[in-house]
Amino acid sequence: MAPLIAREYALTSAGWLSASVAALHVVIIFFGAAAYRYFGAGEDMARQAEAGSAMPAVLTLALATIFAVFALYAFAGAGRLRRPPLLRTGLVAIAAIYTLRGLALIPELVQFARGSATVMPRQLVFSTVSLTIGLLYLAGTALLWPRLHPARGR
Repeated sequence: MAPLIAREYALTSAGWLSASVAALHVVIIFFGAAAYRYFGAGEDMARQAEAGSAMPAVLTLALATIFAVFALYAFAGAGRLRRPPLLRTGLVAIAAIYTLRGLALIPELVQFARGSATVMPRQLVFSTVSLTIGLLYLAGTALLWPRLHPARGR
């Protein structure tokens, strides 16, 4: 069996990547409409930001908060923070969210290979990052599963 530090590496890495995604969402708020467009938030969000609406910032801040909570769960799973409620369930759900988002890479690659103008290279990067983070959550959760049991985490 791998040493505990090596087993904790996947969730620690996933935590730092989730924290980076959270920070990126905060940065997007400050860059406004151009950032909303670039990162695929949609033309409506970009137009609302240009019009001075607070709604894009509120929604983006909510997403940043969710990604920050994802990071906290990863760090807790790695034993670096206090155990939150439903740790194992949370880690599995977070892994599923990232992995399912990342699996969009498959049809994107097919479309991109066919020369479709609808898939931008940056979308491939976003999907790859999501898939990587999801697989880190999955691997880390699987490696630490017995230790993540509620009775052991207290």
